[in-house]
Formats: sequence, C-alpha cells, structure tokens
Amino acid sequence: MPRAQREEQILDAAAEQIAHVGYAGLSLGTVAERVGVSKPLVYSYFGTKDGLYSACVHRAGRTIADAIEPVLAGPPELAMAEATLAAIFGVLARRPHDWNVLADRTHPVDGPAAEAARAARRRIAEQAATGSGAVLTARGVTDPVDLSIMAEVWMGMVGAMVAWWQRHPEVSAETMAARTERLIAAFG
Repeated sequence: MPRAQREEQILDAAAEQIAHVGYAGLSLGTVAERVGVSKPLVYSYFGTKDGLYSACVHRAGRTIADAIEPVLAGPPELAMAEATLAAIFGVLARRPHDWNVLADRTHPVDGPAAEAARAARRRIAEQAATGSGAVLTARGVTDPVDLSIMAEVWMGMVGAMVAWWQRHPEVSAETMAARTERLIAAFG
C-alpha cells in the first residue's frame, strides 16, 4: 500500500480514538493494531504521540476550514450561515470525528500538540468572526463587543448542532443541513 494511503488509515484510526478518549488516551499501539501495522511503523511515519496528534488536528482543521473558506466569499446574509453549516456537515459526513479532534482539550498545555490544536481552532474562530461579523455589519451592527459576542455565540451554536448530529448518526449530513437551514431561517 502506498505510504499516503497508509498514513490516511493511521490518521483515521487515531482521529476516531481521539474523538473518544482525547489526547490523554491516544495510544499508538492501539492505533497500529486497528490499522494492522506495527507500532514502529506508526512511529516512523509520525515520530511521536504529539506528532500523530498534531497530524490529526492539522488534517481536521484544514478539512473543516477549507470547506468554510469559499462560503465567506459570498454575500453577508443569513444564507452564509446556512451555507457554512451545509459545508461543515458535508465535510464531516466522511469523517465525523474531525470535529471532536478539534474540540479535544486533553492535550498538553505546551508543545507541538497544543500549538497544532490552537492554530486549527484559531483559524476556525477567525472564520466565525469574519462570517458573523459580515452578517451583523450588513444589518448595521458594528459594535466590536457585539461582533465578538456573536462570533462566540455562533461557534457555540455550531458546536451544539454538530454534537446533536453526532448523537443521531441516523440523520444524514444532507438532512442535517436542511434542518439547520430551517432553524437559521427562523431567525431571519
């Protein structure tokens, strides 16, 4: 198997484990066993537990943020919020654990794992501030404190919607996007 494919398998297994037990419970041995490779192979690809965790966080953050990025170029309307949620659910349909990887707070306070997690979360927080700020500004709300509050409210709301969806795996990404579209429209 080509290295790139094997790395993806390892990252998939590690992300699933992180989603359930966080950095604190991440075991390279368990990941290797789930993928059917040796623990030394995992070490040779990622170096350390921090390296594997960082690679999972980078991938999850990049995947989610890259899906959101094109939406931010659209008009600052509630449709932007709907499109953002559709993009998030769409990209998480393939790897729902990516959201939990980004939300994990069990990593060390300092070091490569912490830096990777902070960078990924910061990019998504900046996107939230940009999008919610554009919608509010288009509606005449320009107070920086209001904009800051709304960015956090938006992030909390998105997190709650993803958490609900993860507890209801029978609901497809498309159905969830439609549900959130109805909910967002109710605020319009």
